[in-house]
Amino acid sequence: QVQLMESGGGLVQAGGSLRLSCIASGSTASSYAMGWFRQVPGREREFVAGIVSHPSSTSYEDSVKGRFTISRDVRKNTVYLQMDSLKPEDTAVYYCAAKSFKGARWSEWGQGTQVTVSS
Repeated sequence: QVQLMESGGGLVQAGGSLRLSCIASGSTASSYAMGWFRQVPGREREFVAGIVSHPSSTSYEDSVKGRFTISRDVRKNTVYLQMDSLKPEDTAVYYCAAKSFKGARWSEWGQGTQVTVSS
């Protein structure tokens, strides 16, 4: 019964940066992976980035590779998404999520935080 809460969204100009945070109530140590997704109007929710603790690994959607970095602070039960070189196409509501094991569904979701990138 983990609860996730995103924050850090806002309005930035193209080329700017934001860092999103997702705080989990309780420990996230038992989670296989944490991830970030985004929802763009008129589109399906899409995977952005994910992080696995054991073994340590990260993955990214192609369009954000080299620009976004996902990280995790287990002590603070927090996962971050550092977003650099933002583009208007990155505008979306960003959600964090968790899954308990490989192959599982992303079963826990936050409420979302709005990211808007102006031209």
